Amino acid sequence: MNPAEAYILDQPEPYRSILLHLQSIIENTLPDLHLKFKYRIPFYYTEHGPFCYLNHTKNYVDLGFWHSTHLSVHADKMVTKGRKVMKSLRYFKVEDIEADVLIDVLQEAYSFRNKSFWK
Repeated sequence: MNPAEAYILDQPEPYRSILLHLQSIIENTLPDLHLKFKYRIPFYYTEHGPFCYLNHTKNYVDLGFWHSTHLSVHADKMVTKGRKVMKSLRYFKVEDIEADVLIDVLQEAYSFRNKSFWK
């Protein structure tokens, strides 16, 4: 088992279930992504570099996007508070995951995979 998968499985419930559900949607939507353990969290990479990360902090899970300055779809659902650049989708329970929203954001982010971090 790689360290990224161990990170996910080592999280307490309900965060483990949230992370596993997100992992499933991400990998089914974008099967060419590679899950690595970078910066002490699970990080998905494309052939062009970092794509998104999964992080359990406090009482939620963040799905953060590397090219977030380019993202505009479902901007009302993205969390930016206290951040200069990064945007994320935040989940407190599995039921918070709206698959259609997540897939839209993943696909838009993927369309910017070969762009620079900054606009």
